[in-house]
Amino acid sequence: MKYIVILGDGMADRPVPELGNRTPLETAEKPHMDRLAQHGTVGLVKTIPDGMPLGSDTANLSVMGYNPRIYYSGRSPLEAVSMGIPLEDDDVTFRCNLVTLSDEADYTHTTMVDYSSDEITTEESTQLIHALDDAFRQENLRLYPGISYRHCLVLKHAKIGTTCTPPHDISLKPISGHLPSGEYGQLLYDLQCRSREILRDHPVNRARIARGLHPATSCWFWGEGTRPRLDLFEKKFGVKGGVISAVDLIKGIGICAGLKSVDVPGATGNVNTNFAGKADAALELLRNGCDFVYVHMEAPDECGHRGEVQNKVTAIERIDRDVIGRMLQGLEGEEFSMLIMPDHPTPLSVRTHTGDPVPFVLYRSTEEGKTPAPRYTEAEAEKTGLFVPEGCQMMNRLFQQEAQA
Repeated sequence: MKYIVILGDGMADRPVPELGNRTPLETAEKPHMDRLAQHGTVGLVKTIPDGMPLGSDTANLSVMGYNPRIYYSGRSPLEAVSMGIPLEDDDVTFRCNLVTLSDEADYTHTTMVDYSSDEITTEESTQLIHALDDAFRQENLRLYPGISYRHCLVLKHAKIGTTCTPPHDISLKPISGHLPSGEYGQLLYDLQCRSREILRDHPVNRARIARGLHPATSCWFWGEGTRPRLDLFEKKFGVKGGVISAVDLIKGIGICAGLKSVDVPGATGNVNTNFAGKADAALELLRNGCDFVYVHMEAPDECGHRGEVQNKVTAIERIDRDVIGRMLQGLEGEEFSMLIMPDHPTPLSVRTHTGDPVPFVLYRSTEEGKTPAPRYTEAEAEKTGLFVPEGCQMMNRLFQQEAQA
């Protein structure tokens, strides 16, 4: 038996006026998801425990079978693992976004124009992060370049206790009231202010402005954490597996869990990603020693954060056609179980994550599901009456095992 998770990050939503008060899942043409729902088990699952951060970190840990209340140590260290950054037990890490702020003279009076600087390219952002690292460099402080707008700050021999706000939570809002506070709040605020002066006239930004793109006008720190410790996935569930994603967070979770992380050429994390390449990479893993693969698509989440209604619908349709459809064709004749779900909703109306339960469909090629639905949507999943109270139970359901922490 082969086991597959198709994770559409932020895919769930609320009714959207521009879509005739339907959700993107209700609007999208997705024949493969709907067919699996008609022959599978459909329901709702709560992926993020009450009181925990409403993030892809807690949610994907949960879906992958790790109770966030036990295993969560922050978002940024998971990304640091993927980036190959060595961490000691007393190091503290922060995600560093390159963002676009409005141009008021007083930093505290600016607005979060774009949390991703128009999805700045990795080539451009690496140059900017190196410039900031050279300017910031202290004995116990280091910036590391990542992918696109996502980077990492490491404070050596430090303490936790800094409060930060994810920049996508305040899109198009004033940053006042959302600046770093607590243990290293003043240090991070000072670095953010300094970054604006360093980045203001950088050649990369001048070239972006000339092309009509948002410049990266500041760094923004959030996602405090310490070195993660996850039990090995194979020991926990008895199968060897791999993970396929364009973002360091998911790669980092996979690496910490002992899963094989595969990089796919052209995988960008947005709606223009190489969807088919991800499907092909997943099939390749399943043909070469892996019985489990976790295929993560960031695109619906990015569209939700950016308020891109039609792109979110398109992302779901591409996942259905180019990932699920392609994998079903490649799995023909095989016995397999496939779990399709989001990690959390990213409603277009609020442009950030919520903790609402999300719809799932669990399909097995060997048997009919117990609570099928005519379509894979939020409303149809609720109608089945099946509710899973903890996301970390989903792996046990996939593998038909007894629940464990």
